[in-house]
Amino acid sequence: MSEPSLPRILVVDDDTELCDLLSDYLGQEGYAVACVHSGPAGLERALAEPFALVVLDVMLPGSSGFEVLRKLRQTSRVPVVMLTARGEDVDRIVGLEMGADDYLPKPFNPRELVARIRAIQRRTERRDPGPGANETLTVGDVELELGARLVRRGGAELTLTTAEFTLLGALLRAAGRVVGREELSDTVLGRHFSAYDRSIDVHVSNLRKKLGPGPRGHDRIKTVRGVGYVYALES
Repeated sequence: MSEPSLPRILVVDDDTELCDLLSDYLGQEGYAVACVHSGPAGLERALAEPFALVVLDVMLPGSSGFEVLRKLRQTSRVPVVMLTARGEDVDRIVGLEMGADDYLPKPFNPRELVARIRAIQRRTERRDPGPGANETLTVGDVELELGARLVRRGGAELTLTTAEFTLLGALLRAAGRVVGREELSDTVLGRHFSAYDRSIDVHVSNLRKKLGPGPRGHDRIKTVRGVGYVYALES
């Protein structure tokens, strides 16, 4: 019997020393790493080959990481972690709004990147399906199939990122009651909530846009200021 193949990670960054470092470190952590050093090459490789995840720098020659992400999201749901310059909050928000699953500011500790990658893997892999794997969550006209990882609104399938799918699942399970940002950060991002981290807020904003208003024109996901979010039930 052949051994299972290692999860493949694509790193798109023009810093060759960083790429070498990540190749060695991620290799020791059980990943197979491929590196490319420009935006066009990164997009071509990400679309041509099956990768478990893409690590994508914002500043790239040829085309920016944002442009690569925009084109990638037209046809691919592969999880993406954006690398942003420290202090560039706008870059982080833009990346998340365009469909990135998470971000990491440079410089970073490779252990933190591994933690982000594994958190995303836990959301996407179903190593032990368990009794609830084929569960379908239904609230109003929205259906979420856990096993098939499908979301439908009024019967029409929606395209969600990994983070958005997990977020919607958490909100639907708790429909009608408030879910705190701390709980959502732990469930969706796999890390403790930070008051300065707007990742959950941006993912909620993206999800609202994709779901659209409810059948009666109401907001499906309501903000409870200073606490978290609630998926509204039909009155």
